[in-house]
Amino acid sequence: MLFDYQKICAGLLSELPSRQKETLIRRFGLAPTLKFGVGVGQGAEPETLESIGRSFGITRERVRQIEKDGIGKIRLKLGKHEKVFQYFKELLDTTGGLRKEDVLLSELGGQKCSRHTFFLLTLEEPFHRFPETEEFHSLWTLSPKVFETAKNVVNSFRQKLARAKKLLNLSDFGASSGASSRFLEYYLEISKTVQRNQEGLFGLSDWPEINPRSIKDKSFLALRKAGKPLHFRDVAQNIGPDALPQTVHNELIRDPRFVLVGRGLYALREWGFKDGQVKDIIHDLLAQSSVPMSRQEILEKVLQQRLVKESTVLLNLNNKKYFVKDSQEKYQIKEA
Repeated sequence: MLFDYQKICAGLLSELPSRQKETLIRRFGLAPTLKFGVGVGQGAEPETLESIGRSFGITRERVRQIEKDGIGKIRLKLGKHEKVFQYFKELLDTTGGLRKEDVLLSELGGQKCSRHTFFLLTLEEPFHRFPETEEFHSLWTLSPKVFETAKNVVNSFRQKLARAKKLLNLSDFGASSGASSRFLEYYLEISKTVQRNQEGLFGLSDWPEINPRSIKDKSFLALRKAGKPLHFRDVAQNIGPDALPQTVHNELIRDPRFVLVGRGLYALREWGFKDGQVKDIIHDLLAQSSVPMSRQEILEKVLQQRLVKESTVLLNLNNKKYFVKDSQEKYQIKEA
């Protein structure tokens, strides 16, 4: 940390009338106790206008005026701390003039001084704060225009994700160029609708790949991460200790995203696996073939769809109720 923010705040507040000083300390949560004659620390929660007004026996609007007057007096004394605010500005410049609030406060002064840096940011003109909304986290910017640019970029990226229907890297966002593309990561950071997963890929916040909420969503991610079929017990183990194997098994059976490909083994439908028993897979293969197929051809293709023994495939293939073999030892579907 380059500056002693606690000391700076204490110095700025020290020359204010007692009520103005107390109001600002309580409003920004800068003191651990209400003994305001000593240095500024961190500990008390920021208080509302109503709370402070009740303790003073005045209206919330009067408290607001006291706060405004105190800040006005402090702003007249900011010249000697020019290096602090220049540092704040330079840090925001490196991220495109905008940053998510909790990240910015952490980078400026860490958790210990987050309320002090917040207080200091409110004092200087170049810094603008936008509170949290349904779509965006609270943030600080050097200009409202930067926030408008960020919103447009985030919206474009969100639309691209919706069209692609898959997770994307920053490099996949080709519609942005110039300065906006260099700062895309910081723009996306403020979004609630576009989020990043543990692998660093971006998706929509309601996608299970981003925010898995149910066992079946977590199972989906476990299988996708494995990249191969897994037994339901292994899926449960990969999810974590809170996932019971039988619960996972029950969810996999009911969800169309999963296909049972062996005894207790599940794969993702998106990998090209189809529903059905072994005989159904054989039937589909023969139905799609314009000519009868050899035993070896059928065996190879079925084993791509089902993780079973060869003998299981052959047992089904030799079921004369469904399949017949011609004089050339090739199979076709038995006509009804």
